Amino acid sequence: MQNMDTSNQANIQLRCKHCGTTNRVPAARLDQKPDCGRCGKPLLQGQVLELGDADFAAVASASPLPVLADFWAPWCGPCRMMAPAFEQAARELAGQALLVKVNSDENPALSARFGIRSIPTLVRLQGGQEAARQSGALPASGIVALAKG
Repeated sequence: MQNMDTSNQANIQLRCKHCGTTNRVPAARLDQKPDCGRCGKPLLQGQVLELGDADFAAVASASPLPVLADFWAPWCGPCRMMAPAFEQAARELAGQALLVKVNSDENPALSARFGIRSIPTLVRLQGGQEAARQSGALPASGIVALAKG
């Protein structure tokens, strides 16, 4: 087994749906289908991750998978209506893309960095760089299409 130094890599905290254990996974290894360190079951089963000002850039730039970010706010009706479709798309794209939510109200620096003017806005990143953008609520099929590029 190879010893990897992950001290300078971006890590994501993933909670196992099976046993509840929180696992620290290097973002650069997300495409390797990580398993729970406790129970051995798959960690990424298409769940949506929540990122913010503190961890978004590191995760997005380190992820070998495309990252599709949903900029939203709790008071936004269309955002709340699109949430189930976003979760469905995450399940369909498990292992192909990383779907994340960014609360615009709680993460103003990130929203400003991407010039978010309306919500919901979906931004697809590849290697940390913006590759596509779509404003307005989409059905799951539209979200999947945007994530795949």
